[in-house]
Amino acid sequence: MKVALWNAYSRCGFVQCMQPPTRSGTRSRPSYVLIALLMFVAAVGGGLVARFIPIGGGEVPVQGVATDPLTVSPLVRETSPAVVNIAVQQPSPALQNPLLRDPFFRQYMGVPDSALQPVISAGSGVIVDAERGLVVTNFHVVRNASAVEVGLKDGRQIAAEPVAFAPELDLAVLRIRGSNLPALPLGDSSKLAVGDYVLAIGNPFGLGQTVTAGIVSATDRGLSEGDPRRFIQTDAPINPGNSGGALINTRGQMIGINSALISPSQGNVGIGFAIPSNVVRTMLKQASR
Repeated sequence: MKVALWNAYSRCGFVQCMQPPTRSGTRSRPSYVLIALLMFVAAVGGGLVARFIPIGGGEVPVQGVATDPLTVSPLVRETSPAVVNIAVQQPSPALQNPLLRDPFFRQYMGVPDSALQPVISAGSGVIVDAERGLVVTNFHVVRNASAVEVGLKDGRQIAAEPVAFAPELDLAVLRIRGSNLPALPLGDSSKLAVGDYVLAIGNPFGLGQTVTAGIVSATDRGLSEGDPRRFIQTDAPINPGNSGGALINTRGQMIGINSALISPSQGNVGIGFAIPSNVVRTMLKQASR
């Protein structure tokens, strides 16, 4: 309404529009003090309107409020390149049975020779040091691996070599050699609070990089009685294949390595666990010695 009002003043001439009608044939003497006062009000008011209404129309932005607070897309674009897919070649489980190593027994039992071929499994990992090419993942992802390959979001496939294993922590450190590697900074997991928003990025079921979101459900959580390990519990969906992927806070820092889930059906029911980033930091320091 203010815009229409000031524009109307502008069209008909402010002084003329505000002047009271006069009788025919008479000439009224305007009050120059009143006219000057009204012109001053018009100038100030017009300036205020021009300040709050941008040229060309459109909505007026509100300072300090995100233009689209319902998306985490910028956070994903910033952090996801450092989360990698891990392809692992492992010996066939059939080789653990000495009887199946006998071709005559396999033929008698109807077991094809292809059952002895290496198995390819998939998991996730996080590049935490671009300069040294260090990748952190779960130990159970690379256990008994005969070959490991890391797949980056930009399409590169790079062979990885082991650096350090910590089976008791379910952590492993690998090294890849490449240029312009992305990396995720480690956050301080001790500063996490229940209710903090988090993202989980990984490679569930070998589908490719997938992002899920949730909150921190608990901190310092044990998986079973007598287990000295402590985890971050989250309701961000974590599924098979997410193991080794990143749990990320809203500041773009890795605050956990996704490691386990509790489910009656091997699918997500909103109870997932991540190894705290401070545990990962300690292991990386030991691996660097």
